[in-house]
Amino acid sequence: MRLMRVRAWCAMVIFLLNIGLVYGQPVPRTNPNDKDKKEEKQELGPATSKTKEEVENSVKTPVAIPALPTAAPVDPKTYVIGPEDILSVRVWRVPELSSAVQVRPDGKITLPLIGEMEAAGQTPEGLKAKVVEALQEYIIKPDVIVSLQSVQSRKYYITGEVTRPGTFPLVVPVTILEALTNAGGFKEFANTKKITVLRKGKILKFNYNEVVKGKNPQQNVQIENGDYIVVP
Repeated sequence: MRLMRVRAWCAMVIFLLNIGLVYGQPVPRTNPNDKDKKEEKQELGPATSKTKEEVENSVKTPVAIPALPTAAPVDPKTYVIGPEDILSVRVWRVPELSSAVQVRPDGKITLPLIGEMEAAGQTPEGLKAKVVEALQEYIIKPDVIVSLQSVQSRKYYITGEVTRPGTFPLVVPVTILEALTNAGGFKEFANTKKITVLRKGKILKFNYNEVVKGKNPQQNVQIENGDYIVVP
């Protein structure tokens, strides 16, 4: 009898222990909004920082905004405009009349409202006065700026045994020595004693070796428009 009671007591203890293990664990609390938040997070996706390229692209100037033209380093009171030169004509507060134009081979340009106008043979200051005079029929006291954006009418040529042969704009006064420097110097087998400059049917001789040593510096004359330098 006593043995039966002990067995019954043990069975009850085991039963109570099992109940305690099951019901003693914390029951996870659920919130009906958690499901919505989880779905929202999945829709948004993982948060990622912007790359350097994305940041740079986000602050770039819009393509629709044109850059202001850069004037060539010439004196607007003395430089004589020629064919193929590119001019910048700007009318203050009237962007529709402002533009960059290239002088045609016949020496003329075409401007809004004004039409054709002779540009070659004039200085930028002289052309400005004519543009102002022509615009007075349409605008009260027009404020005009005429500048040379790119020199195309004045150039010289270098060919032969130099690093960079080709055509070079004659924007500012340049000597033969400076012109050869602009061409990147000589190649290995260049004959620097017998350089020639072809100028309007004349042949000018230039001995580089003498000039750099200070001998016969009168050879180092200034380049003129259309000069052709030959390095054998």
